[in-house]
Amino acid sequence: MFRRHIRVLAGAGAASLVVALAACSSSSSSTAPAAVASSAKPTGTLVVFAATSLTDAFNKIADQFEAANPGVTVKFNYNGSSSLATQITQGAPADVFASASPTNMKTVTEASLEATTPKTFAANQGEIMVEAGNPEHVKSLADLANPALKVVTCAPQVPCGALATTLFKNADVTVKPVSQEQNVGGVVTKVSLGEADAGIVYVTDVKANGTKTTGVVIPADQNAITGYPIAEIKGAPNATAAAAFIAYVLGPAAQQELKAFGFLPPAS
Repeated sequence: MFRRHIRVLAGAGAASLVVALAACSSSSSSTAPAAVASSAKPTGTLVVFAATSLTDAFNKIADQFEAANPGVTVKFNYNGSSSLATQITQGAPADVFASASPTNMKTVTEASLEATTPKTFAANQGEIMVEAGNPEHVKSLADLANPALKVVTCAPQVPCGALATTLFKNADVTVKPVSQEQNVGGVVTKVSLGEADAGIVYVTDVKANGTKTTGVVIPADQNAITGYPIAEIKGAPNATAAAAFIAYVLGPAAQQELKAFGFLPPAS
């Protein structure tokens, strides 16, 4: 489902603008079209498919991007990265894909649906989310093996689910989730509402949820870090805005926002 300010998806006119300007300039110089294209300003609606864990950070970054580029409206489709990758391979119109895992980006690149080489713009790691105040006194991953605890994770094909599998393996524990969600938002919701005692999420999810839940830190030797790649999609309806948005996400202003939301730098 598309989210963020209930913005209505509209066609983007940036590509047609570039073609029109290039045509008008072709009689004066053989190099003019390239010069015009490189200086074209992004406009229209930009459709970004992004991992659920990016919701708060990307909403803030999009506000800043729109302010810096009047005439651009960013429309998000937030979901689990595996679901987004499937949508893209099935022909869903998207300009940009920001995945919470290189694995799901690989689904897109193996189908030759990327227009640019994916670039890692952030990283994240796991944390245990428990009910506010930690009433079950969860202290470690080992505690999650207790069958009396209701533990939720993401489904294995979803990045946060693959992360949970890795964490349990690293800690040498066997955990049987009572539910496996299709995105990390589902895990956050169930723990927040008291429908689960604990769940495996990202550090950024615990930070974003504030006092609604409590986080239990996972030791570095049991934790895992995942990179977040971003790429323009082949045949993007608004390629000009897509390129500008990716450049912005990789730039200092957006990187500072990602850090503020708890993301690790790409080099991690």
